[in-house]
Amino acid sequence: MADSLIEMTAAETARKVNARERSAREIALATFERVRRTDGEVGAFLTLTEDLALAHADRVDERIAAGESLPLAGVPLAVKDNMCLRGTQTTAGSKILLGWNAPYTATAVQRILDAGAIPIGKTNLDEFAMGSSCENSALGVTRNPYDAQRVPGGSSGGSAAAVASYESTIGLGSDTGGSIREPAAFCNIVGFKPTYGRVSRYGLIAFASSLDQIGPLTRSVEDAALAYDAIAGVDPMDATSVDVPHESTATSLRQDLKGLRVGIVKEYRAKSLGPAIDEVYAKAYADLETLGAEIVEIGLPTADYGIATYYLIAPAECSSNLARFDGVRYGLRVEGNDMAETYDRTRAAGFGPEVKRRILIGTHALSSGYYDAYYLKAQKARTKIAADFENAFGACDVIAAPAAASPAFRLGAKSDPYSMYLMDYYTIPVSLAGLPSISVPCGWARPDDGAEEMPLGLQLTAPLFGERLLLGAAHAYEIATKHAKKHAPRIGVRA
Repeated sequence: MADSLIEMTAAETARKVNARERSAREIALATFERVRRTDGEVGAFLTLTEDLALAHADRVDERIAAGESLPLAGVPLAVKDNMCLRGTQTTAGSKILLGWNAPYTATAVQRILDAGAIPIGKTNLDEFAMGSSCENSALGVTRNPYDAQRVPGGSSGGSAAAVASYESTIGLGSDTGGSIREPAAFCNIVGFKPTYGRVSRYGLIAFASSLDQIGPLTRSVEDAALAYDAIAGVDPMDATSVDVPHESTATSLRQDLKGLRVGIVKEYRAKSLGPAIDEVYAKAYADLETLGAEIVEIGLPTADYGIATYYLIAPAECSSNLARFDGVRYGLRVEGNDMAETYDRTRAAGFGPEVKRRILIGTHALSSGYYDAYYLKAQKARTKIAADFENAFGACDVIAAPAAASPAFRLGAKSDPYSMYLMDYYTIPVSLAGLPSISVPCGWARPDDGAEEMPLGLQLTAPLFGERLLLGAAHAYEIATKHAKKHAPRIGVRA
């Protein structure tokens, strides 16, 4: 019975709790039983918040008993550990923040809790959200629920693994260059990045402020829509949040794609990902056509500049944002003979190799004599990339592409940074343009090493503020193909 409670979708859970067929406390207790049984192998969570969860569950049950109806009543929630949750340790996966307890709750987290979700805990991530595998966390390893020898993807790998292994129903992640969509693809779940500015970043520990965006990881598109509806909207605490009226997306889900023009990028089609993977995506595009979509070929001529552009802009912003971690205001402090030496020792001990690498790249790109050559040029390239998407959306409504360059790879398989950066080839241009985008399970392919088949994700992207169109299209594809239901995770299933 406990497993059946945890395996419900968010929509089913909320429906049963609102109808008082199940209590939020009952579901929370069943969730923690699953976490105790599973997370030793998965490693999704850095912190569990059982007392807080049960207090929230009791409050939800009281609100339901008083006659309220909550869109996410009793739904278990995993929060990436770069978002603040008042009174809980918030590390961003870094030793430099160990022991720091958040004094307030991030707006997106508070909104989803207000909608009835239950906070199960804080999940692992690449340090300060810098990575594509969840291997760069200073605080432990998270494993892919479909193969424990493989990565779950990053940087929101903890939240993705928690959802895939039924340790939570919704995970909140953050996406800077693909950090929601890529782990969703690796873990056979749905990962949704809203338009930049649609969801408040207040309370999200900044990596690259002009790119970071909070979004949900779920086991269905309907759940992603419910979670997004709960967290979207302007926030006076975040000057970059956008004051555009939000319309419910959960009520706009569709059953077919009739009348929709789906763009296939000719520059992507020219690049083979290997016969098995190419076959999966060719089938996915054919499925979109079968559902009624018109397939059109579009061009994104600047697509190849995405990674180089991103790895100048994002490090430049992180070199500024992470300057605040100096041993004075947060977490770790390593004393030196003077303040400058204290800064140096604290940062040397607290930051991991990938964070240091990006801070150095960004500081160099912003330095006198190099700003025009690197950072300014990258910003001009970003403008051209966004213009390419705008032109493309003159010919199509939604763009379809792979979500990642390969299935999940083995832990430690990508030791050089550049090969890791290439994993985000398909997601980074979308992030630079600030567009809404989603990864939906689309099939399975055998990795190059010949191991068991692993999941792949189809990335769908819409114009700015096209969330209703995007989630509607993704839902039609999901219910027609049912790829997410074809394999159970190899860990985290029934004992």
